[in-house]
This record gives sequence, structure tokens and C-alpha cells, in this order.
Amino acid sequence: MCGIMGYIGENNASPIIMDGLKRMEYRGYDSSGVVVLNDKVTCVKSVGKLEKLEKKLKKDIHGNIGIGHSRWATHGGVTEENAHPQHDCKEEIFVAHNGIIENYKELKEKLIEQGHKFISDTDTEVISHLIEHFFESNLEEAVKKSLSLIKGTYGLVVVSKKDPQKIVVARMFSPIAISVNKSGGFVSSDPVAIIPHSKKMVFLEDGDVAVIKKNKLSITNLENEPKYREETEMDWNIEEAQKGGYPHFMLKEIMEQSDSVANSMRGRLTEDAVKLGGLESVEKQLQKVKRVNIVSCGTSYYAGLAGKYLFEDISGVPCEVELASEFSYGKKQIKKDEVYLFLSQSGETADTLAALRKVKNEGGLSLGVVNVVGSSIARETDAGVYNHIGPEISVASTKAFTSQVTLLNLLALFFGRQRELSQKQGKKIVKSLSDLPEKINKILELSSEIERIAKKYKDFSDFLFIGRRYSFPVALEGSLKLKEISYIHAEGYAAGEMKHGPLALIDKSFPTVALCPSDSVYSKMISNIGEIKSRGGRVIALATEGDKQIEDIVDDVIYLPKVEENIIPITFAIPMQLLAYHIAVMLGTDLDMPRNLSKSVTVE
Repeated sequence: MCGIMGYIGENNASPIIMDGLKRMEYRGYDSSGVVVLNDKVTCVKSVGKLEKLEKKLKKDIHGNIGIGHSRWATHGGVTEENAHPQHDCKEEIFVAHNGIIENYKELKEKLIEQGHKFISDTDTEVISHLIEHFFESNLEEAVKKSLSLIKGTYGLVVVSKKDPQKIVVARMFSPIAISVNKSGGFVSSDPVAIIPHSKKMVFLEDGDVAVIKKNKLSITNLENEPKYREETEMDWNIEEAQKGGYPHFMLKEIMEQSDSVANSMRGRLTEDAVKLGGLESVEKQLQKVKRVNIVSCGTSYYAGLAGKYLFEDISGVPCEVELASEFSYGKKQIKKDEVYLFLSQSGETADTLAALRKVKNEGGLSLGVVNVVGSSIARETDAGVYNHIGPEISVASTKAFTSQVTLLNLLALFFGRQRELSQKQGKKIVKSLSDLPEKINKILELSSEIERIAKKYKDFSDFLFIGRRYSFPVALEGSLKLKEISYIHAEGYAAGEMKHGPLALIDKSFPTVALCPSDSVYSKMISNIGEIKSRGGRVIALATEGDKQIEDIVDDVIYLPKVEENIIPITFAIPMQLLAYHIAVMLGTDLDMPRNLSKSVTVE
């Protein structure tokens, strides 16, 4: 949510900043702006896509220091005045900010009383005027004094005409990555923007204030105490963050899933168990755990629901799954004999991070499943595992979901082999996981068949997705994929709940996607499909190869390779991703950046 990019060095700052902002477009934004310093100050803002900002930026604008921002409106409407960077009264201090200043109204009133003139409706503008108020000769000291008065969250970059050879950066609950090398100093809210310039980055922690010069980085806290932050080397490359010939990032990421799932397992499977180096420090503690609590949001929450079945079936350990946005505000007792597992692609999801901090504050044991190396959740959990799938750019998560379920399989197997899961059972699970990339490749070959079905159903305005056991969480995820990229209303339901209300909706204009693998609840699903068909409903079934019975009772069938039950959430998710993708393409939506949504939700 929102993107920050800054540069200081020997090169022209403007094109570097614009390139960084473009690489963060997937996060979602509605306006943008850039400020460049040289002998004078040039600040340009625009509403809408970055192309509009780029057209307004004159090619002859030169300066070796600058900051840019792509904004997703929170305080104040979508206008050029509200776009960042925000400035002070004299247009000498410029601020780009991610987060929310909770006490901005109180601060704004006091600043107005002191004679400050405000031109925007944003909370961010308060910061620039506070810095102006405290500025004497040193920018970072004025920033620190300002931040001491601020309540809220921020990822902050500041430049000033009055102290022009530095960028001052601060973090509180909003991610910031920095790289300083022979090419200069780079700062961003997202590592993907810095990757073309360096894979080695420093990630600020809450309370840090950094000063970036051309070849130097220094970090302190608000009390001027020096802080050391270890450099992290990212395992991404530029190509991974580009479309690679596909028309959309989402399709690229769907088609990458054979490789991404394989990468999530690489080096971790043994003959009958798993080796997870990220858990070695807490391995003995995990042996004593009596319950697993999975805490996450959105697609990661649905992956967690699949994880509940995995932990209970494979390891025998009871498992609960909770929405992070609810977890933080309940009175759940944090227990020392339980473990709290946090799932987040970005590692910066605000609700999930708040829930993690609640667990830490109360002494609970925490694990993370995170894709972004060096992210807040990765750093703050006691232990965990990385997805290793490269950047996921499209707002609608695809390869992160299948990777998360893959890793939940590994974690359940890890817990199981610590306990009573036999070597024979372990071998069976390892075999099912080892065969998975090949199964995924076969499913991806069905894309044109799924496109044909999508064309048949693209004009319906409502869909129902149903499943049982392992396919129930995937029904929820399938409905989410369709609604978030096509804007079609869709609901996911446990199939056994149909007769408790949803059947009232069924008619010929309300198609159902029924997940019906040949598993332990197959006969129950057939009965549920019968309930729908007898009421005139249309049914698209996802079924297992060789199931001829289902052809006689549904309208369309997508046949998938036979897999063990623990793999169903992965193989059945992919055709639903493709169905949603093809429908969205036919409807002409901006499916990589759907309206009103952003990739990384960094405010609660």
C-alpha cells in the first residue's frame, strides 16, 4: 500500500525514482509525485497512473537527490494537493510518508495557531510543518524532534533544500529498505524497487532514524543512540519482477507454480520427513507444543484453514485458525504450551504484525511463513520458514497461496515425525509432495479448456463455490479470486451448509463451482450437487481424472490429476485461479491492480 522511492548519488535522480515507483505499481495507488533537488527545487505531482506523472516531468530536470511516492488515499481525497511529497510553508522541506498519523488534527491546530499554512487534507503535511518548526541547521535533528510528538505509524523519507546532501528516513510499523553502494544511496518501502541496483539491503526496525548520503549510511534511534542493522541479501532478481512475455503478472505467477512449489520444498524433503533449518532453534520447544494457532489474513487465512486439516490429520496436533484482524482485539489467552504461526506473503501485513506483537508481548512462541526476506514478520517471529518463490507482483495472490499450503504440509510433517507419525506414513506424504510439480504442470495445460468454460459463464453476475474438508478452504479462496479481479459477486461455502440457507439463492442464473475430488467425502459432495441441480442450478465441477459418474449430473467438468488428500488444496486452487483470470480478461478489468485493493496492506 503506497510506494516510497528515494535516491542520492552521482546520477540523475528522476529516472531512478520513476523506475522504482513503476516497480511498485502492483501495490495500488491513485496519485503520485516526485521532488528533485539541484540548484532549485522541482516538485511534480499527478492524479492517476504514473504515465501521467512521467509526461509532466520534463526531461531536462536534473538533480542527484530526490524522493518519490505513489499514494493510496486515506486522509483526504485523490487530488494533486493531497499527493506526496508534502512540503512546508516555504517549499523547502519535502516528505513522503506511508502510514497514519493518529494525532495529526491536534498537531495541525497548534501549527496553524503558530502561523503555518496548510494546503492539503492529508495527515502527512503535518510532518513537513513540524520539521520546519524544529529546523535549525540539521535535518535529522528536526525530524527526530518532530517524531517525538507524533503518534501513529510511518515509513518516512525527508529531503530539504536547506540541508541538501542527505535523505533522512524513519520507520515505525511501516517497512523501509535501504541500500548504499558505489552507485549511491537508495531507499524504498519495497525491496523490489531497489533490486535493479543492489540485492544487498538493510531493513530498518521500529524507532530507527537513518541518514543516507552518497556513500554512507548511519542509523540511530530518537535518542541518538547508534543502531546496527545487519545487511540482508535478497534472493530475487530483476527478471523475476518482470512479466517475462506474459500479458499479466497474474498469469505469469499462475504459470510459475510448478517451479515455485518446487522451490518451496527444495532441500527440505528427506526420504520420510523434512529438514527445516529455520526451526532448529526452537525444535525442542515444538516437541512440547499441544496446539497450533494459525493467524493470518485474506488468502493466507484460507491457506491456514487448509493447514488446520493438515496439522490435525498428519501430526495429530489440534489446530485453530484465526483472522489476524480479530485476533488482536480479542481476549484470547496466550499459552506457553501452544505455538502461534503467522502467514504473510509480504511479511508486512499490518493486522498480522499486530497479532504477532500481541503474542510476543505475552510471552508466546511464534513462527512465521513469509516470502520476503528481512520483512518485519520474518525478523520478529522466534523462528520460521521462507517461501523462496520470488516476488509476487499481482495483487491477487496465486503462487503464494500454493506455496503456503506446501509449507504447511512440510510443517505438519515436521510436527508429525516429532510425534507418532510412522516412517511409512512419512514416506507416503513425502512422495505426494515430490510428485506435486509434475501434477501442477498437467493442470496448467488445461488453461485453454478452462478459458472455454470461462467464456460460457463470464456474463453471470453471481457465483457460488462449495467444497468439503480439504476442498472447503479452496472454495473460499476460489470465490475470493473471482470477486477481487472480475468484480463479480461470489461466495464460498462448506457444501454441507447449503441446506441451512444458501439453497434459497439457487436458480439457473446462479452457477455453482463444486470441488468434488475422489476423496473421503466424495459421496457427500455428490449429494450436495444433486441438491443444486434439482433446483435448476448450473454446476461446474472440479473432479478427479477417471470419475465418469459426475459427468451425468453436472453441466461442465474440469478433470484434475489424482492426488492424496493433503495435496488437494494446491491442485484444486490452480484451475480456479485460471477460471477467475480468464473471466477477468474477457471482462476487461485491470486484474493485476484491481480497484480499491493493494498488494501489501500496511495499515490496519
